[in-house]
Amino acid sequence: MRWKTRKVRGNLRFGEAPRKRLNLDWVPGALKWLFQIAIVCFIAFVAVWYFGQRISAVGDSMNPVLENGDVVLVNRIVYDATSPKRGDIVVFRPNGNENLHAYIKRIIGLPGETVRIEDDVIYIDGEPLDESEYEVTGHTDAGLASEEITLAGDEFFVLGDNRENSDDSRIADIGNVKRSDIEGKAWFVVSPWERFGFLS
Repeated sequence: MRWKTRKVRGNLRFGEAPRKRLNLDWVPGALKWLFQIAIVCFIAFVAVWYFGQRISAVGDSMNPVLENGDVVLVNRIVYDATSPKRGDIVVFRPNGNENLHAYIKRIIGLPGETVRIEDDVIYIDGEPLDESEYEVTGHTDAGLASEEITLAGDEFFVLGDNRENSDDSRIADIGNVKRSDIEGKAWFVVSPWERFGFLS
């Protein structure tokens, strides 16, 4: 090792080791790497939180599109950008009761509309509803909708696709579903494998 010398009073010389410089060239690369990891973790969190909530269908009220025990993913962000539409399959808790299991039903009536069911026919604002885009089964018992129901500006009328075996807006315990009680749109079946795919 080479030693530097310096003069300190008179002719005395003392050895001095060269000073080592701290190499910080790696810091920008490490910070960039940590930033990229943080971005990936954030995207993963958003994807799971908003698109990956899993719930299980309870009962057969949504037959044939869903069966008891089917596991579906819920899109929690879609209704932040758009309003729920007729025909959407939504997840909600009746009256916002967090102690109840989540219900999965199809939107039939929209805010401000009137709904009435007579002789197995659903009338929206006095006009028969066309349900040809999805399959329903069973007789549509009128329940509360035997008399015309007017939906408030934040309310939806929902039914199960299996009309003879569904607790939905036709019964007093559920009734009209408020927008604030809708948790999201059921959009994808992840289990069982034979029904794996998008919901319609």
